[in-house]
Amino acid sequence: MTPPLHDQPRLDHLVEMADTLAEGVAWCEATLGVTPGPGGEHPLFGTHNRLLTVESAAFPLAYLEIIAINSEAAAAGRISAGSQKRWFDMDDEALRAQVRQHGPRLTHWVARVPDVQEAALRLAALEIDRGEVLRASRMTPAGLLEWQITVRPDGRRLFDGCLPTLIEWGAVHPAAGMPPSGLALQSLALKHPRAAALSEACAAIGFAAIAIHSAAQPALEAVLSTPRGTLTLSSAPPR
Repeated sequence: MTPPLHDQPRLDHLVEMADTLAEGVAWCEATLGVTPGPGGEHPLFGTHNRLLTVESAAFPLAYLEIIAINSEAAAAGRISAGSQKRWFDMDDEALRAQVRQHGPRLTHWVARVPDVQEAALRLAALEIDRGEVLRASRMTPAGLLEWQITVRPDGRRLFDGCLPTLIEWGAVHPAAGMPPSGLALQSLALKHPRAAALSEACAAIGFAAIAIHSAAQPALEAVLSTPRGTLTLSSAPPR
């Protein structure tokens, strides 16, 4: 039985940023041993994606998003005008250069919450500005997919990507109709030099149990079971 969408805060999806979507697909096939399923376009941000489920007993309805800037699409007015940066730090030149040089990389995670406005207010009480709650949508073969998501005007991830973006889905969740991929998320761990502050922020939005470690180098580490065995995706820059 599929768990309710909005029963409690849960990891919604992992964000793997690629320089181009074609490079992201090639990375997925070479690294994970599977071809990602279809995704869609994000007119508001001029990005597009491919998706595949990584659902497991511990992470129901979780999926992996491979995302890239769509160079052939015109971004919405306030993006092109410079008043709003793309989500997930995708306009950050240093991050883009790293992805361009070293290939697709895990950069962020998104948390599914029952009430995105309330969760954002809980972070605001800790003086953490998670950003404006934006309404977004895209067409799918099954109809219109709708969601609300927190995005700062500067597009920044927080805590170097370790504090999640918040999302609240409408009636349909994209992973509900995804075919099995052969992948399963086993664990997610966060490493950060400000581990205590990150723990407090995660607890405020319902993730008190997530593994958070103090480390000089910030990193997300997601352990996946794949057709090629167990594999760890990390946001840490290659050495």
